[in-house]
Amino acid sequence: MKVSYNWLKEYLDLDVAPRELSEKIARTSVDINDVYSLGDGLKKIVVGEVTSCEPHPNSDHLNVCQVNVGEDKPLQIVCGAPNVAAGEKVIVALNGARIADNQKIKRGKIRGVESNGMLCALQEIGFSDKIAPKESSAGLYLLPDDAQPGESAISYLGLDDTIIDTDVTPNRGDMLSIYGNVNDIAAFYDLKPHFKELAVKENDDQSAADLVTASIKDQKIAPTYKLRVIKNVKVADSPLWLQIRLWNSGIRPINNVVDVTNYVLLKYGQPLHSYDYDRLPGHDFGVRHAEEGEKFVTLDDNEQTLKAQDILVTADDQPVALAGTMGGQGTAVEDDTKTVALEAAIFDPVMVRKQARRLDLHSESSMRFERGINPSTVETALNEAAELIAELAGGTVAKGIVTGSEKPAKDKDINLSLSKVNHVLGTDLKMADVTDVFDRLNFAYQVQSEDGIVVTAPARRWDIELSADLYEEIARIYGYDKLPATLPVMTRNRGGLTARQKFIRASRHDFEGMGLNQALSYSLTTVEKAKQFQISPVDEPMKLDFPMSSDHVATRMSIVSGLLIDVAYNIAHNVNNVALYEEGRVFIPKGGERPEEQEHIAGAVTGQLLANNWHVADHPVDFFQVKGMVEQYLKNMGLADQVTYVADQSRAEMHPGRTANIMLGDQLVGFVGQVHPKTAQAYKIPETYVFELNIESLLSAKKIGNEYTPVSKFPTITRDIALLVDTSVTNADVVALIKQRGGAFLKDVHLFDVYSGNHLPAGKKSLAYTLTYQDDHDTLKEDQVNAAFDKVTKYLTSQLGAEVR
Repeated sequence: MKVSYNWLKEYLDLDVAPRELSEKIARTSVDINDVYSLGDGLKKIVVGEVTSCEPHPNSDHLNVCQVNVGEDKPLQIVCGAPNVAAGEKVIVALNGARIADNQKIKRGKIRGVESNGMLCALQEIGFSDKIAPKESSAGLYLLPDDAQPGESAISYLGLDDTIIDTDVTPNRGDMLSIYGNVNDIAAFYDLKPHFKELAVKENDDQSAADLVTASIKDQKIAPTYKLRVIKNVKVADSPLWLQIRLWNSGIRPINNVVDVTNYVLLKYGQPLHSYDYDRLPGHDFGVRHAEEGEKFVTLDDNEQTLKAQDILVTADDQPVALAGTMGGQGTAVEDDTKTVALEAAIFDPVMVRKQARRLDLHSESSMRFERGINPSTVETALNEAAELIAELAGGTVAKGIVTGSEKPAKDKDINLSLSKVNHVLGTDLKMADVTDVFDRLNFAYQVQSEDGIVVTAPARRWDIELSADLYEEIARIYGYDKLPATLPVMTRNRGGLTARQKFIRASRHDFEGMGLNQALSYSLTTVEKAKQFQISPVDEPMKLDFPMSSDHVATRMSIVSGLLIDVAYNIAHNVNNVALYEEGRVFIPKGGERPEEQEHIAGAVTGQLLANNWHVADHPVDFFQVKGMVEQYLKNMGLADQVTYVADQSRAEMHPGRTANIMLGDQLVGFVGQVHPKTAQAYKIPETYVFELNIESLLSAKKIGNEYTPVSKFPTITRDIALLVDTSVTNADVVALIKQRGGAFLKDVHLFDVYSGNHLPAGKKSLAYTLTYQDDHDTLKEDQVNAAFDKVTKYLTSQLGAEVR
């Protein structure tokens, strides 16, 4: 909220500078976004009176004006504004003045005629289009007749006021009003506020109940709903003091009726809405839920399609406003309005928030309804607004208030223990110190004993519900800086990681050691991407009821799609070698209210893993490199069950000939392979290889304990063997048989050559292996190695039909 320092000073005897006050507010109440003045940087800008206005001799749209600025002689200024005329009071930037954007005004000639300054529109002295009155948008802002030539326009327009822009948290909705700010500032400076309320004078003979009625069937959506009627109004521009209040608070002045409702909103935090009585479809007001698909045209001239959870204000059951959000186009107060129906209400904050967010119609009113309304000032605000409209628009206030619903303002009694206060805050406060805080806050209380006190939190502080809330009030008013600084008390238990944490940390360490960089992607994605790259397919992901955007509507069931988005980002920025991994949670729907959260780890690699140099040529990453990473990782994790890789064609987004499921025993724990070229094209990435593993399955699997084995000091002996086998025989088949029959001294089996093609029979291929033998305790003898090697040869020939070449 933009809080006017001058407005605060009307109700408080402040003797602190605005910036000092803002620092105190930030330390004690709410955060501060900015402290500024609309007049910052402006210089030599005064009130002027146009004494004559003649057409420019060399232009068909310029005028030569003589302007009285309080000096001996009028200034001659050339002006092109369409509304400049003799007798008007205007804003004048003198020679040497500084206006918006630090632009300097200089004396000069415009089409041969001397000009000694500039006549200014509000935008030219720093007003944004959002707060400048609409009628001044096409020309000069015309000042009231009481403006004195030569007087500083900066002061006259209230631009010398300092604005404290507060960032109000959701629980402190009371700070979205001058009333709330005055009470809070008075408390921490120990001041007595002299807040002024304007009493209403009902000066019309007719009763409001004869003009309007109100019946609220569902009081949950509108706990409080009140109406007043003001007759015989004359809609016009607001007086300057009211316009200043509004534009200094960031609100555009409209007319005297609408401006009063905005003024009261700022003063009390109570949104009001004014209807043109004669344009209403009826005069029986109500509040109801919208019909599904019901149409309604709002004040911004947009047709809204409503849902059943939206709430409407109606007249004879015809919608006239989106409750708490925005009024309707057909019933707005216009220049010819004669009678005003004035509404003050409290609407359900959750419904208002959902409605405003879905329709993107956030406003000053909806912001306050969402955070809560002070029930004790609803009628006060309604009465003051009615009286101000009567004063400024010359109307008469009909007798009485029409009430459709009313939720009484209830104070809350909270028991407080002095010893508990001191224990929580770490202080040594006396009961007098605590009661002094509540006196400053203007909270009623009763001291029950030396340790007990019952505090009555007023309805205007609806955020206070528990004793813990009062602890906070005591701390902030007493002063956070006065609280003793102590180190936290803690046990001296030795810290450490759990087995799960160690496993996850080791997983990250392994893949980082293999050259992959850690990435973090969103847990929310589109429904289409959420279905892709699943280890165990699930039909539909968990969807959000109120997503932030169309790209974040469902929870992910795989990490790979997020990594591919990261790969695409790097490729788009000319980073062609990308190797990423991510460890995080996926969310698998299991039919319950919440999805099952699983820890997964995934990787995506494209380009080259190793940089080429003078003796190593370019070698793009392939399936076997990525599969090798997964193999090494699973080996490092010490899994007891056998890991196998089974060709898979079930995933449409993966290449059908270069994808394998990863099996741990009989359990599917992940997959590895190439992204399908069509999927890669959709993600705008080149050839990319990915993998994903379910860490939950790996965590629960049997492990092999780590044992230290000293490096043998005895030499190794190697034997090479080349086999001619059927093309259906895999390397895994050969290696498994060699290890099974290789004997106790076999240490390693290495495939060093594969050949198929010319000079080999059809359906055959050649595989060449090096077998390494070593005894850990003695030097191997030739006979021992030969016997073991012959045994391997025998079984390869008999069981696999291999032919030794």
